[in-house]
Amino acid sequence: MEPTSQNVTLAPLRPEDKEQFILDNQEAFNFGALEEFGRRDDRFEEDGQIISRATIEQSIDEGDAYRIMLGERIVGGAIVNVEGDKGELEILFVSPHVHSKGIGYAAWCAIEKMYPDVKVWGLVTPYFETRNIHFYVNRCGFHIVEFFNSHHPDPNDPDAYKTQDADSRDGMFRFEKRMV
Repeated sequence: MEPTSQNVTLAPLRPEDKEQFILDNQEAFNFGALEEFGRRDDRFEEDGQIISRATIEQSIDEGDAYRIMLGERIVGGAIVNVEGDKGELEILFVSPHVHSKGIGYAAWCAIEKMYPDVKVWGLVTPYFETRNIHFYVNRCGFHIVEFFNSHHPDPNDPDAYKTQDADSRDGMFRFEKRMV
């Protein structure tokens, strides 16, 4: 079944699905890193994961988490955090088994429709995630507005580059989308 806006929907994350959501998220993020760098990668946060369990759990606890559904099938997830007219896309992932089928874009469009009062959306993604950068800029209409690195740290995570080897830390792009 080819995805359309009618058969890609968002379902609120149920407590009993939280563990699988975390595992599916880690699988999707690890796939991107392994595709880009192979197995010799030092970008993993913990236990061989690009995004740690603690990071995902914190995002779930502080935001609104959804499963991306293709008909009745779970194919990804998203977490958003909305305060007033500002929204942050904390996490968006699609199973690597269904990449390049328009599912991520349909899910993003569903998120925009769910939160019509948001005037500015933001998100952060690693510099090496070229697939994500293409998706957010060329498909979803975001613009890169900042590049966080050891010379310009993220004000929301000022300790990220305060290590002995700060220059070897990967950079992160900050994106924004202003709704019209």
